[in-house]
Amino acid sequence: MHIEISYRGVDRSDALDEHVRGSIEGDLSRFAERITRVEVHVGDENAHKGGAADKRVLLEARPAHMDPLVVEHFGEDLYTTVSEASHKLQRALTHKFERHDAPHQH
Repeated sequence: MHIEISYRGVDRSDALDEHVRGSIEGDLSRFAERITRVEVHVGDENAHKGGAADKRVLLEARPAHMDPLVVEHFGEDLYTTVSEASHKLQRALTHKFERHDAPHQH
């Protein structure tokens, strides 16, 4: 599972990179063989203006042989927002794979 991270209006740091990778790898480890890539877009919607819930994390997972799945989460703290977005993606992928793997009923 390849992870690509892009930042917009946010100062990139090794600590933030490690948190993003750690959250995604931890939450999605059981799906690692089924996901080719996860794109992470981290942004500050108001940049230097400040304001509540202006941090945005958009995650796009690319499961092999399936349509991409996108989730996003807004929050005040980047680290918490990354973690919440990662949890959302885990729940969405669990649901998607359960539906995909279930025997087709007629």
